[in-house]
Amino acid sequence: MDESARVRVRLDIDYDGADFSGWARQPDRRTVQGELQAALARVLRLGEEDVQLTVAGRTDAGVHARDQVAHVDLPRAVWEAEGQRLVHRLTGVLPQDVRVGAATAAPEGFDARFSALLRTYVYRVSDAPGGVDPLRRKDVLWHKRSLDLELMNEAAAELTGEHDFAAYCRKREGATTIRELLRLRWSMEAEHVYAATVQADAFCHNMVRALVGALLAVGDGRRDPGWPRRVLDAGVRDSAVHVVPPHGLTLEEVRYPPDSELAERATATRRIRSLSSGGC
Repeated sequence: MDESARVRVRLDIDYDGADFSGWARQPDRRTVQGELQAALARVLRLGEEDVQLTVAGRTDAGVHARDQVAHVDLPRAVWEAEGQRLVHRLTGVLPQDVRVGAATAAPEGFDARFSALLRTYVYRVSDAPGGVDPLRRKDVLWHKRSLDLELMNEAAAELTGEHDFAAYCRKREGATTIRELLRLRWSMEAEHVYAATVQADAFCHNMVRALVGALLAVGDGRRDPGWPRRVLDAGVRDSAVHVVPPHGLTLEEVRYPPDSELAERATATRRIRSLSSGGC
């Protein structure tokens, strides 16, 4: 491909994951990538092979995103002709559960996946006796036992830092399970609604939902605060760690370095991680 004849475009994307089989395109499945690539091909009058998206974080089925980032390399002539109205045109053809909020020419060296410094997810749980607010049922998990915020944060504090998270990941051949967990903390978002903010350079498959499942077991008294760390140190999957359902999870932010450091960051990340980080 003649790189000078193409422009890398950054897309900022929001979606309700409830009716998607995750981000990644799959045969005969409705996916976020599939919907977006079909819409791009339609409005730009290109083949889908010309609108292949690279995403910051491949979310699993049912997981939502408030600020997902992807890039696509478009023919320069197409971008110059259609770039200014691309967001408006996409809004007209995309389904209501996915939106592109911005489409901009990316800085030199930008890679939506490999240039990212960190990704932030939030998992929301309610322990309200009567169940989840019906208006929040698609993005808040109901937990039938009462939760203790202080106990969950005591346990969470022992999991931050760089570790091998094999005990909390679905292992994929050739992929490392070593991650740096920068933040894992619970807060009270509303009455009976708890939000776990989880931030790392990247996540391995099922990592966030497994961590949340372990901490809920502490919060409702089934396990002591030291148990999640003991599971981590054991280094193997523990059948007692329940991977919570996906609908409570939302990708909230993908953060990038200054433009001058994008290419360097992408090169460094590729050296560490050659396979997909997996979904959460």
